[in-house]
Amino acid sequence: MSLRINDTAPNFTAKTTHGEIDFHSWIGDSWAILFSHPKDFTPVCTTELGYMAKIEPEFTRRGAKLIGLSIDPVESHGKWVADIEETQGATVTYPMIGDTDLAVAKLYNMLPAEEPGSSDGRTAATNATVRSVFIIGPDKKIKLMLTYPMTTGRNFDEILRVLDSMQLTARHKVATPVNWKHGDDVIIAGSVSDEDAKKLYPEGWAAPKPYLRIVKQPR
Repeated sequence: MSLRINDTAPNFTAKTTHGEIDFHSWIGDSWAILFSHPKDFTPVCTTELGYMAKIEPEFTRRGAKLIGLSIDPVESHGKWVADIEETQGATVTYPMIGDTDLAVAKLYNMLPAEEPGSSDGRTAATNATVRSVFIIGPDKKIKLMLTYPMTTGRNFDEILRVLDSMQLTARHKVATPVNWKHGDDVIIAGSVSDEDAKKLYPEGWAAPKPYLRIVKQPR
């Protein structure tokens, strides 16, 4: 069965570079970013994991944990981090899952169900579909799913932007418009009547159309 937004993120236990974890217990009361890559010691993946290491403090500041995944064993991850640090100038401190039997990849539909259950002899090309991102909330619900092609490195600044939007809209009855960034104006949610909106925003709002009510970002 395919996963959908607001499904409960499937729980699992797995070996990681930080030891064995139970995923839901590891998330705790935090947000979580689960992101997979095709294979260790490959060029695009090296740049991606290095960049995530650089901006990890931004996720921490937002109460979000990072965890990587590939079908390589934990030992391979451990050796690869030296290359990441050397070439990208950042040290990976977040855990990386060694999904050698593809159990988590299949659980999260990162690979087709008919994929073989072993990582033996697999190459980055074999795992072309495994460049996925899941944002999971403290309620263990899936909030976002993205899958990129193998040749295209992800924009992890976009993941931060979306996380900002989701955390803001979880606290306030607003939505964020196209290309919104933290601090930009927002849109009053369609579920809020004008009468209720006047109580929330007594200074009023701009409305080029009745359904498009624009206000300053709530604090």
